[in-house]
Amino acid sequence: MPSVPPGGDPAPADGALPAAALDGLGTRPFGVYVHVPFCATRCGYCDFNTYTASDLGLSPTSTDDPASPASWLEGLRRELDLAARVLGEPPRADTVFLGGGTPSLLGADGLTAVLDAVRSSFGLAPGAEVTTEANPESTTPALLAAIADAGYTRLSLGMQSDVDHVLAVLDRRHTPGAAVRVATAAREAGLEHVNLDLIYGTPTETDDDLRRSLDAVLASGADHVSAYSLIVEEGTALARRVARGELPMPDDDVLADRYEIVDDVLAAAGFDWYEVSNWARSASARCRHNLGYWSGGDWWGAGPGAHSHVGGVRWWNVRHPARYSKLLAAGSSPAEARELLGPGERHVEQVLLELRTVDGLAVTALDDDGRAAGAQAAADGLLSGPAWQGGRAVLTRRGRLLADGVAIALTGA
Repeated sequence: MPSVPPGGDPAPADGALPAAALDGLGTRPFGVYVHVPFCATRCGYCDFNTYTASDLGLSPTSTDDPASPASWLEGLRRELDLAARVLGEPPRADTVFLGGGTPSLLGADGLTAVLDAVRSSFGLAPGAEVTTEANPESTTPALLAAIADAGYTRLSLGMQSDVDHVLAVLDRRHTPGAAVRVATAAREAGLEHVNLDLIYGTPTETDDDLRRSLDAVLASGADHVSAYSLIVEEGTALARRVARGELPMPDDDVLADRYEIVDDVLAAAGFDWYEVSNWARSASARCRHNLGYWSGGDWWGAGPGAHSHVGGVRWWNVRHPARYSKLLAAGSSPAEARELLGPGERHVEQVLLELRTVDGLAVTALDDDGRAAGAQAAADGLLSGPAWQGGRAVLTRRGRLLADGVAIALTGA
């Protein structure tokens, strides 16, 4: 969740959605996203909606402060109950994803309480995927065993790198090897799937540093990898260091080379890409929650700053934990604003999202200009020629490096 939300129209205080948005609810994938806004420290590259205890003015014993984790949890329960009322007969959640922030800071009891709240308001579909993000320094074998017992099926671990000096540039607190140990412990605890997040292109990182991190990923037994190029976001500590000349801005050509290293190493180890920045050992290891986003599904985002989408209506919550808790305690929706997506906007989003996946986009979803652009992209080696002839727009590896540009060409945006 970036630091600056989009514009939008006022959201109703009761959270009500247009009747048309509820048409077909339950026929599309339905997920619940829970935003945990708390972090022990702020990483220098991060512009997500997160807060440390000092940011919120919390003491170690704070419990009744509206910005405290306890108040956030009570607000979350209220929002999930509000969601169930707004949706009428809400579908059971196919997927649940706790992101942040650092959800593992809640501890086993807090993570269990969150999943219990989702069960109470929505219920879980048979075989539901339940993921929590975690950081190595706040995750223990006891926590992993407890959340596996509670019903979590998947751990997404913020590794970023396995090299000391790269972790230092990113302001990460864990040491090399920590993420591998936690990933191994997660599988031993009974969590079915484990993802490791990597960031490539950090200033001072070398090709060998990235290969070392990839070797650690492969040694961990994880069956899913997410790898993202470093983006220097305005307003972050990293951006200030780059502006002062302390660190160089990541180079686009270097980032492209690093992506190819990631893809080569993972492919050789039996991982297949299924989205531009995501690889899995098998189809069952793919993140179903994120696939819901990319395929135009519905989801309710609960928590400060969380974004939601149901039936072409997108909205986002107020960002500060104290304001979030106070609104819900007063019986009001925490939504700050929303937008109703028209046919044109929904089409552009469909192209942008579906094109990023290994299944690609149906050629029939494009207009005449889009099909002409697609034929040219296939001729230029950005889209797979055989897939295009078979009626699908599927990115080649070179196309993945230029995915946004290809999507813009296909939509004429």
